[in-house]
Order: sequence, then C-alpha cells, then structure tokens
Amino acid sequence: MTAILTVLRPLALFNTFLLRIGRNAAWMAMGLMVVIIMLQVIFRYVFNNALAWPDEAARFLMLWMTGLIAPSAYRWGGFVAIDMLKDLLPLRLGSLLGLLLLLVSLVVLVYGFQLGLNHVKSGWLFNSSSLKIPLDFLGLGLVRVKLAWMYMSLPVGLLLMSLVNVELCLKAVAHLIDPDADLPEDHDRILLAVE
Repeated sequence: MTAILTVLRPLALFNTFLLRIGRNAAWMAMGLMVVIIMLQVIFRYVFNNALAWPDEAARFLMLWMTGLIAPSAYRWGGFVAIDMLKDLLPLRLGSLLGLLLLLVSLVVLVYGFQLGLNHVKSGWLFNSSSLKIPLDFLGLGLVRVKLAWMYMSLPVGLLLMSLVNVELCLKAVAHLIDPDADLPEDHDRILLAVE
C-alpha cells in the first residue's frame, strides 16, 4: 500500500496542477469563442459582410476547450456512466469491476492518443483555409496556421485523460487493498463544490 501511495500522491498533485491550467485555458477559450461568434453575427447581419475566419477560429477554440476540460470531467466522474451493476455487487467485487473498466479505458485512451499523434503529423501538411496570423511587423507577412495546431487538441486531451486514468486506477487498487484508505483528494473539486 505504501508503494501505491508513494506514486499516487505526486501524480494526484501533478494532475491537479495540469488540470487547473487546462480548466482556466478552457474557460478563456470558451469566452473568446463566444466573442468571435458574436463578432461574426454582427458582421453578417448588421453589416451584411461575413468575415472568412471566425467560423474556423471558433472551431479551433472549441476543440481545444474540449481537449482541456474533458480530463477534469473524467477525474470528477462527470461522464455518463452506468453504475447499476457495480453498485449491486459486493464492495470489493464492485471495486474490482471498476478497476477492470478503468484498465479497458486506459487501453482505449492510449490507442486514441497514438491515432491522434498520427493525425497531427498529417496536419503539418495542410494550412487552414482562413486562419492567418499577421506578422507584417516582423517582415513575414501573413502566416497561414497549420491544421496540426487544431488537431493537437486530441492527443493533448487524451494524454491528460490517460494521466487521470492512471490516478484513478491507483486509487481503485488502493481501495481494493484497504477500502478505508486515506487517499489524496482533488482539492479543486472540493473548492468548486463549496462555492
């Protein structure tokens, strides 16, 4: 049990740190996405002159927002789950089933991460059709954004979810060994629940 806690405590702190950064970036992306969409609505319906870039910029922000917020939702149990069978089983058997499902999820997350990396590699070949960064002040003109920057949200999100999954697996093993074990908690979730 000591070995599990030795690995679990730093991993839980590391995940808390990374996920806090991810949540803050996700909220900023959502706010910026709303501003961009409102700008497009104003230009389209008030000035009758739709801009070319807001739709793709909003999609870019939406993908990153999802990739950065999903690991926190996973850690907090915010995804849809059917716990009926697990709850009907005796405590240790239910915990074992939960651990097995977490291990299956880890296999899927790692495989998805590998596929996401392959998708990012192909994204370096293609430019965004409308997103361009004006770097005239550096003498570079308009630099087109590579689609890989958008696609990178998938492996980043899956990597963070894999780290969360490892933490949840370690907690499940610790609960199997000692159901009353004092495990590290996510203090961010506690603070959000109190507020």
